[in-house]
Amino acid sequence: MIKKLMPYLSKYGIYAVLCPLAIIGEVLLEIRIPFLMAKIVDNGIPSKDIAYVMQTGGLMVVMALLSLLFGVLGSKFGATAGMGFGSELRKGLFNKIQEFSFSNIDKFSTASLVTRLTTDVNNAQNAFMMMIRVLVRAPVMLVSATIMAYTINKSLVKVFLAAIPVLSAALIVIAGLAFPRFSKLLKKYDALNASVQENLIAIRVVKAFVRSGYEKLKFKAANDELMNAAMRAEKVVVCNMPIMQITIYFCIAAILWFGGNMIIAGTMLTGQLISFISYVTQIMVSLMMISMVLITVVLSRASVSRILEVLDEKADIADKHIKGGQTVKDGSIDFEDVSFRYDPQAESDTLEHVDIHIKSGQTIGIIGGTGSSKTTLVQLIPRLYDVTGGRVLVGGVDVRDYNLKELRDSVAMVLQKNVLFSGTIKDNLKWGNKNATDEQIIAACKAAQAHDFIESFPDGYETELGQGGVNVSGGQKQRLCIARALLKEPKILILDDSTSAVDTATDLKIREALRNYSEEITAVIIAQRISSVCDADKIIVLDDGKLDAVGSHKELLQNNRIYQEVYYSQQEGVGA
Repeated sequence: MIKKLMPYLSKYGIYAVLCPLAIIGEVLLEIRIPFLMAKIVDNGIPSKDIAYVMQTGGLMVVMALLSLLFGVLGSKFGATAGMGFGSELRKGLFNKIQEFSFSNIDKFSTASLVTRLTTDVNNAQNAFMMMIRVLVRAPVMLVSATIMAYTINKSLVKVFLAAIPVLSAALIVIAGLAFPRFSKLLKKYDALNASVQENLIAIRVVKAFVRSGYEKLKFKAANDELMNAAMRAEKVVVCNMPIMQITIYFCIAAILWFGGNMIIAGTMLTGQLISFISYVTQIMVSLMMISMVLITVVLSRASVSRILEVLDEKADIADKHIKGGQTVKDGSIDFEDVSFRYDPQAESDTLEHVDIHIKSGQTIGIIGGTGSSKTTLVQLIPRLYDVTGGRVLVGGVDVRDYNLKELRDSVAMVLQKNVLFSGTIKDNLKWGNKNATDEQIIAACKAAQAHDFIESFPDGYETELGQGGVNVSGGQKQRLCIARALLKEPKILILDDSTSAVDTATDLKIREALRNYSEEITAVIIAQRISSVCDADKIIVLDDGKLDAVGSHKELLQNNRIYQEVYYSQQEGVGA
């Protein structure tokens, strides 16, 4: 576990080493102060040697200041190492998620990934900071104070040594009970985050259906479960402090009793007892600190194991990173006996034995009922998923033989769910091409029928979009996403039901503009409306994951039952 996390400390390793060294310097200086104090009480004050008292007192002040300096440096080095470790670990997690295929992401909920990137990383970071600071300071203090106490009075040392087994047993029991409870607590955080995320994303739907009351109850249930899980976990941990304090007080009381008797008997000096109690207090506090750190480390195991689940997840789609690898020469697409299933354990394939051959520059329409796997089919082209049987070729080369960047740079995809980001309209459009000129942006927007409505805004292309593009309509969002895709200048353009929110006239204008935009682009259009694909070079009809027919609009209208049913049902709607 530790070995897997070490690479994320490499940039801040020097601080992780300097921190314990500074802490050790602080402790070694601090541990001498009670000893010097005993010298003043037992030697300087009885003999009224002011010079000795001033000299020894001055040495104590110097040691205290130096100890403070080392403490400050230790805190600074520890904070730098801890925060740096957390930052690198968070970055590593985020980068790992970026490598995931859709099937990898399907294994983790979005809410769970958010919790792992925030709460779990914070837990691991805090545990690490405590380890390099407290878990160094406490043992060094424990050993040093024990040695000093032993030099003062050997017999009294036995009092607090007897307490160590009691504290150790309590720590083992508490840690064993707490770990599974905190593992459950983190899952409750996932559930709460899922409730919040879902509600905020779908806030318009919630308000439209007047379901805020239901959502409040759902949030309350998740929140209450989190609170109850936290209380169950904390009930165990809170026992640690009382047990430690009772043990410390018992030890001090016993030492005062036995030490007082020794002073009366003349076998121990007053200053020695005072310094001995100081050392015993330091020892007991060190034991308490060690117990707290060990419990924190044990509890952070739950977070670390969740982090490692993500880091250890093997990406289903591995990029070969071939140096000077294949380039996509054209937009031809071939599906050769392609089969696919989302879950390897599923009883049947989502796509079965699909054979399709598309020439570069053609416009292809895809029609089929809901659940016929239209979207699944096109997601195999840029390798968002990998086939489980057969192969997909782009430009005559198996997509698995391309570098992912090369392949995906050649394919532009407008998904069913259109996503825009915070920033200006121009910023969003430049996702397609960060170096695009204003002329290129305007040309793409005109082709997507977006230029006119953009110009109608007071700030035009500099208009700020809210998160997810909340201040534009669904049809406007679709057209912006099409323009963004066109700016990639792709060899293949995939429109997955991307004009469903625009009217028929605008849809027609977009299709006409796309034909004129670039004759070299292979366009694959998934649509529910026959009118959106009727002028395509080929129309593919899918039925329940199987290829039902391929042909032109005229051919399918004469020979294919599914196509006929869709066409005539839509014509009846127009007639009505």
